Amino acid sequence: MAFDFFGLFGSSDNPPDPSPKIISYKPEIKGTDDKSLKQSISDTSSIFRLKKEAPPDGEGLARRASADIAALTDTLWGSGYYDGIATVLIDGVDISKGDGAIRQAAARAEYYRNRSAVPVSIVVTPGEQFKLRDVVVKDTKTGRAFPADILPEKVISLKNGDAAPTAGILAAEARIVDRFRSLGHPFAKVVGRQPVVDHPAHAVDMTFVIDPGPKAGLGTISIKGSSSVDPAVIRSFVYTEEGDPYSPQAVSEIKKTVSNISALGSVRVRESKQLDENGNLPIDVEVADRPPNLIGFSTKYSTTDGPGVKAYWANRNLFGGGEVLRIDTDLSFLTLPKSSPKRDELDWARLGGKVSVSFVKPALWGTRNDLLASITGAREATDGYTSRWVNGTVAIKHRFSDKFYAQAGIEVERGQTSDAYGRLDYTLVGTPISVNYDSTDNALDPTKGIKLSASIAPYPTFLGSSSGFVVAKAQGSTYYALDEDARYILAARLGIGSIMGSGLMNIPANRRFYAGGGGSVRGYSYRSLSPKGDNGDPVGGKSLLEGSVEARIKVTDTIGVVPFFDFGTAFADSYPDFGENMQYAAGVGLRYYTAIGPIRADVAFPLNKRQGDKPVVFYLSLGQAF
Repeated sequence: MAFDFFGLFGSSDNPPDPSPKIISYKPEIKGTDDKSLKQSISDTSSIFRLKKEAPPDGEGLARRASADIAALTDTLWGSGYYDGIATVLIDGVDISKGDGAIRQAAARAEYYRNRSAVPVSIVVTPGEQFKLRDVVVKDTKTGRAFPADILPEKVISLKNGDAAPTAGILAAEARIVDRFRSLGHPFAKVVGRQPVVDHPAHAVDMTFVIDPGPKAGLGTISIKGSSSVDPAVIRSFVYTEEGDPYSPQAVSEIKKTVSNISALGSVRVRESKQLDENGNLPIDVEVADRPPNLIGFSTKYSTTDGPGVKAYWANRNLFGGGEVLRIDTDLSFLTLPKSSPKRDELDWARLGGKVSVSFVKPALWGTRNDLLASITGAREATDGYTSRWVNGTVAIKHRFSDKFYAQAGIEVERGQTSDAYGRLDYTLVGTPISVNYDSTDNALDPTKGIKLSASIAPYPTFLGSSSGFVVAKAQGSTYYALDEDARYILAARLGIGSIMGSGLMNIPANRRFYAGGGGSVRGYSYRSLSPKGDNGDPVGGKSLLEGSVEARIKVTDTIGVVPFFDFGTAFADSYPDFGENMQYAAGVGLRYYTAIGPIRADVAFPLNKRQGDKPVVFYLSLGQAF
């Protein structure tokens, strides 16, 4: 049990050992095989809830059991057993018979002191469970039932012949209120619940009386709290406007989007208790800062890609406008194939690294335009090439909504690459443009929605590029839950790319397309899927096609398995040539779900293994593969 990290083996349910100082007892439920009813009784009964806190004497046990009688009757009624009877026996003594029975039960319990656990039985005679016969939801103003287009049956989710437990009725009330709130009625409430119990027929007729309240729009959105971030910046991350239709989802989205400001530690959205003069509901957004400085690191390891480590520092509110200044470092060491005689040598030429400094100024002049600037220096070492380069980028990002944004900027890069084609010194000056759409519900573990991204980056010679070409890329992924609890999810990804306007040898090796690795086609070495040079090393391609399909299955709340299938490669021409070899891989992954996201362990098998490919590859990382 000490090593039961995942909660798979349960816990001890035994009462305390008998001793001179306590009256240990062992309770049981008799009279019913209904597992749901038994669970409700054990959850309600203090006899069960306090069984590990044994009373000091027999009278304490008898009084504890006596106090349970009314609660047990309520439990039976709440489960739909309106003719049900419950009592408690202590060593065979029915404590419901009065004070004499309680004294007798206490004496019996004392007999077991320091010997064994006292037998305590909760005996129920539930009788027949009552069923719903008629369910009506009325408008308190008109006295008439709501039409099906306003209140569909699936919302009420109670029908003739259903069991009539109190929990189900209360849940139906909550769904009804939520329905009216989603239709724009913020003050919807239940003003009456009118059950009629027909004992001879073992039936219940239920009438709900609902006051929807006025329909409203969203009112003035006020920024409050102790934050030092400019309120205009915070307001730019609220994508609703005064007069937009009210809904709980719209209010929830306000909290979600404002929380994207990294300088804020807490965001609380409060709805007003009354409408304004325009019939709108004012909203208060209360915010508070988090510590501005942030440091972190991460590590990774793949049997094909090798080890890597990252570290970063950031200030999340540099000038009081939510500005983020961040420094990132990334070191990696290329793992050579087993067949390589230099595999075990410490060759510094296989060391890669990157240092970048980035700055983000959100909400320029209170708009939804963000300024992004970065400068990066890197040395890359792969099986196919080495490169050294320095890149500077300045861009403007416009947020159309929390799900959709576009970005355009200017990029300058100076570098040198060496590969099978030799050494290339290059300069790139371009104007990259991109669009992104993301409707998924979770960045690290999406269960629904889609992600779409597309970019085009022209590097013309008239701007100063040493070789003119255009890079176009697009990628999409989708996620679909097969059940309401999202325990079974289908996920798919497809990526394409093309470089046009120049020959392969005039395109820097680090700008060409490659496939393979943990974030691409698992089972193959990082960037190993591409056309090859005369020496057999990958040289990269001018086009790319890759994709993945996964079935994400939760076995428990914390453990999941993921069978997957990947495919892809890079092509020599600007457009995919399906006559070239497409590589395929399949495998299975293990997921351990934590509060910050799933820990991913994948085992992948190349299906059309080439010479030099490993028969099996293992990956360990945080978050889903895509």
